[in-house]
Amino acid sequence: MATSGHTIKAFDEDLAELRALVAEMGGLAEAAIDEAVKALVRRDLDAAARIVDEDRRIDAMEADLELRAVRLIALRAPLADDLREVLAALKIANVIERIGDYAKNIAKRVPLLHDVRDIDPMAILPPMGRAVSEMIHDVLDAYAARDADMAVEISRRDQLVDDLYNSLFRALLTYMMENPSNIGASTHLLFIAKNLERIGDHATNIAEMIYFAATGTQLTERPRGADPIAPIED
Repeated sequence: MATSGHTIKAFDEDLAELRALVAEMGGLAEAAIDEAVKALVRRDLDAAARIVDEDRRIDAMEADLELRAVRLIALRAPLADDLREVLAALKIANVIERIGDYAKNIAKRVPLLHDVRDIDPMAILPPMGRAVSEMIHDVLDAYAARDADMAVEISRRDQLVDDLYNSLFRALLTYMMENPSNIGASTHLLFIAKNLERIGDHATNIAEMIYFAATGTQLTERPRGADPIAPIED
């Protein structure tokens, strides 16, 4: 870490608190993704309601971190590498809050599918959930270790999530064409799949922030395939 006019020990302690908050937020978001997909598969309304309610905790932690980061910048006047660290924590916390929102959105769909019979393409959703959850877990490890190489590797995994999403999209399209009565439930599953795909995108965004914080240079963006449908926001 670059040294500057601020007191190094005090700055390091404040920055450690920011990192700890980011890690805790990330852990909650990762758990929310796992539990939301499980609640969907099991049609567990109580679990879905808990996920929606607990998202408030992630929101409150992001607000706390933002206040801490602003205070740290004002009091310590960090420069260069130090400032990049603080800004990275601030931006990553914002992305994690959005990831929590996507998990909440998935949970909100569970009651709408409670009485729907199993749909074969739905089997693709648990692997998608595992893939994005692992990306979140590993990108938080990369953040804690300030590991630029690991960040690059994680960003490349987003292609698997995109491939799973595209497979589900095609399967559900066929499913709806074969029987129009499946359109309602299939549309809900598309919303859920899109939320998972966006979580993968956000994990990639975090990886790019980690790379910049560690190296001071931007991670070259890889080409992305065409998206069958526009991003979905609830």
